[in-house]
Amino acid sequence: MREPLQDRAVPEGAKPAESSPPDWLADRAVLVIDVQPSFNPPDWLVDRCRAMAGRWPSIATVFHHDESQVPYSRQIGWQLPSRDDSLVRADHVVIKHGYGPSQAVLDRLADWRPGRVLVCGIEADACVLAAGFALFDAGLRPTLVGDAVAGSSRDPDARETLGLWQHHIGPVTALDRELDR
Repeated sequence: MREPLQDRAVPEGAKPAESSPPDWLADRAVLVIDVQPSFNPPDWLVDRCRAMAGRWPSIATVFHHDESQVPYSRQIGWQLPSRDDSLVRADHVVIKHGYGPSQAVLDRLADWRPGRVLVCGIEADACVLAAGFALFDAGLRPTLVGDAVAGSSRDPDARETLGLWQHHIGPVTALDRELDR
């Protein structure tokens, strides 16, 4: 089992320190999207995300609302958490203020040079999908772990998101398939 890196939050917009890929680098990395108490993720989702983050190099994002960064309240009336923590222990925890991952997340993943980035988390039809597009645009080969995402009230079983992901971004896999590789 690999030694985890020390957890530390990287403020959005900050460039992570230059680093060479760690010795335990695998062909996969994991991006856990917003699995945090304020979004009330189901236990099965937390468990599946933890299983992946404990096996491969991982980054967890945590959403913090800052109206001066992204005006959710002004634009759509959402009252969101300004502070929260990840429920998944990851090698890196990065705070974000909008739907997509920050440049710090994309830079760290690019530094690791994984063959694929496994994406899991909550809300599939918003932040998870936004992460998929950002990873795709960065050339990081995102793969959605379809049984490790939860949707919003608009797409609770994430069925619509799975179809959009396959059509626009790329592969969808299952947790057991990845763990058995």
